[in-house]
Amino acid sequence: MKTITKILSISIVMLLFTSCGSSPSLQKYYIDNQDDDNFISLDLPASLVSLKDDASADAQSTLASIKKLNVLAFVKNKANEAQYALEKAKVKAIIKDDKYVELIRFKDKGRDVVIKYEGSEEDNTIDELIVYGNDKTQGFALVRVLGDKMEPGKILKMMNEIGNIDGDSFKGLKDLAKNIK
Repeated sequence: MKTITKILSISIVMLLFTSCGSSPSLQKYYIDNQDDDNFISLDLPASLVSLKDDASADAQSTLASIKKLNVLAFVKNKANEAQYALEKAKVKAIIKDDKYVELIRFKDKGRDVVIKYEGSEEDNTIDELIVYGNDKTQGFALVRVLGDKMEPGKILKMMNEIGNIDGDSFKGLKDLAKNIK
């Protein structure tokens, strides 16, 4: 009986410590906003992407390290401009956290894009790649690329081989995008 009480007590204390995180997370932000009518939320498996037969071995191994993509987009209109400003500030505060390392930031024609990652410095791998894009007239999008021990250099190489992605894999996604507009 004492063993059960000890295990239960330790479990409760651990639960309290893990649930009392003070900083907001991207995961919580996604969950909190996925049902909001101002957002479009998509969870896409990496299996949606299929490389052609002539893709390099590096591109294939890089694709294998990617597990899924989470997409959350705020569609701005005149009625939700105040919420847009508030949500944009929330996202910027979350990705400003020191645990995210900035890879690149650029601006073009009223659009801002920031790419950051979270991962291990010891073995130069990442577990989460974050792409935040903001357009002052249309809204913003937040994309999380989740995987296991993804390598930034190999991801960039795979991006250069993006022309080798089989277009049929994205047919359903393209049709969905047409229906959203």
